[in-house]
Amino acid sequence: MTKIKISVLLFSSVLALTGCKQEVKAPEQDAALQAEIIEERSKKLNDWFEAQFQQEIDKSPMTQTYLGIKTDDYGKWDDISSKQQAEDLERAKERLAYLKDSVDVSQLNDATALSYKLMKQDLENEIADFQYRFYDYPVNQMFGMQSRIPAFLINMHKIKDKSDAEAYISRLNGINEMFAQAIENIKIREKNGILPPKFVFAKVLDDSRNIIVGQPFDKSNQESTLLADFKNKISTLKLSDEEQSELVAKAEKELVESVKPAYDNLITLLEGQQQRATTDDGCWKFPKGAAFYDNALQRTTTTTMTADQIHELGLKEVARIHNEMRDIMKQVKYEGTLQDFFKYMKEDEKFYYANTEEGKAAYLKQAVGLIDTMKSKLDELFITKPKADIIVKAVEPFREKSAGKAFYQSGTPDGSRPGTYYANLYDMTAMPIYQMEALAYHEGIPGHHMQRSIAQELQDIPKFRKFGGYTAYTEGWGLYTELLPKEIGMYSDPYSDFGRLAMELWRACRLVVDTGIHSKKWSREEGIKYYVDNTPNAESDAIKMVERHIVMPSQATAYKIGMIKILELRKNARKTLGDAFDIREFHDVVLTNGAVPLTILEELVGEWVASKSTNTPKEEVGS
Repeated sequence: MTKIKISVLLFSSVLALTGCKQEVKAPEQDAALQAEIIEERSKKLNDWFEAQFQQEIDKSPMTQTYLGIKTDDYGKWDDISSKQQAEDLERAKERLAYLKDSVDVSQLNDATALSYKLMKQDLENEIADFQYRFYDYPVNQMFGMQSRIPAFLINMHKIKDKSDAEAYISRLNGINEMFAQAIENIKIREKNGILPPKFVFAKVLDDSRNIIVGQPFDKSNQESTLLADFKNKISTLKLSDEEQSELVAKAEKELVESVKPAYDNLITLLEGQQQRATTDDGCWKFPKGAAFYDNALQRTTTTTMTADQIHELGLKEVARIHNEMRDIMKQVKYEGTLQDFFKYMKEDEKFYYANTEEGKAAYLKQAVGLIDTMKSKLDELFITKPKADIIVKAVEPFREKSAGKAFYQSGTPDGSRPGTYYANLYDMTAMPIYQMEALAYHEGIPGHHMQRSIAQELQDIPKFRKFGGYTAYTEGWGLYTELLPKEIGMYSDPYSDFGRLAMELWRACRLVVDTGIHSKKWSREEGIKYYVDNTPNAESDAIKMVERHIVMPSQATAYKIGMIKILELRKNARKTLGDAFDIREFHDVVLTNGAVPLTILEELVGEWVASKSTNTPKEEVGS
């Protein structure tokens, strides 16, 4: 019983005992009052959520740019110092105390109560995880300052007028200070026993040196990556030749006086660490490494599954998918073993575009065509669809050697920057044609672009939910949407369906190898061998994937666990509802609450099923 109803009853009792007359309110009046109070308190908490989100935006110039927000901070970088991390911890504690001490969840509407639950859980996790804040590698082959900063300037920092160009120059100026913070953070990690394995260094040093090659860093005829980007952007402005020359001169000055020292200092540090690095790969080598990995698995999967359970699940899924692949072999009348078929798919030239500019252009064109075709099918599967557009791009040359196979970058909420599906075309033998379809669905439509764009476009949830994320949910959705198109007749070519299975197999192997490396002390070479022996992917794929496992413990377990949960929820809902089950409504439940932990997703789907069950007419039983 709510506090308000208890107070009403007590007051009524006092009036009765004293013989006072009272005005008896109709039940509907009491209900209306209660509803008004709930809406008022829900609004108050939602206003608080927005205020906290705005605080985070205000202290992050980079997030502002990602979201397409332009303020006086457009020429600044984030503070990534350990001092800032300590301040963030205190802020998290204050927010959690407010939620616990000042909010009565029973007086909130359902949507706000869910926001409360998510925010409270996020804050509790942030506070608990503070002890592990140095348990990562800030500079590695997957991400880090050496590649993130130039990618940010090239892809995020738009120049629409002279002031934007000045802001770009200001950011060039600030790179040295930001790298100094990153270097200090790396040194703290090494003091605490957190040092990347040896293989990381050659890759990140290569990335770093690539940025300070060309004009104005040397006298070659080629412009450096950042200078070329800056000159290209300001060339579209209506400026005099003198103004353009002045801006270019300023940019060149900051490139030489700030960017080059920043990279030189980072390179010096990394070269020193390279000499001290070992070939121990798993996070078991960290102080309290086993506890860290257990915690990482819980955060990534949003479940309580152990490393052993995840490892065994992976082995079972690998065996199941292998059997489905054998069925494909029968369809295409291939004689031989599964390993023979893998070799055939790896080596036959008909499954690959040429490793030429023409071949890469043809790949991108076909990827666009696949996404456009899928767009025309969305009404069969979805009620809510994204308004935001999507484009397809090749990964930029300066980072393509170390970047992943493919990835997605969200657009801005206002639509000024579309979502982007990046395909890494550095090695065309790692991008087979038969995997194109599944890859386009996963990264584009109906995968990441659809899920993230819909979340950003939602009107009735606070911004921390629109832009937040849970890897098991987002990547589980991505993998689920590789299968979904098959259910409406896509993958008509059995080789493309094999490609879909190959990508699902890849994610199943991740469960085995991630836990193998970080819990069972597998070596990098053992992990690579497992992928090569069990998948049709190129060895270069296997190497990149294992190296990703090593620098991002637990992350790659999210995909398969998330997909399995979504399929399980769908299967159970269909079984319960029978003919009343509507795939479009199911997808709406999954997508229109923003990203949520898998445990919360299960609750939401359960509530939807219960509401449908209640509203579904039952057949009369004859006498």
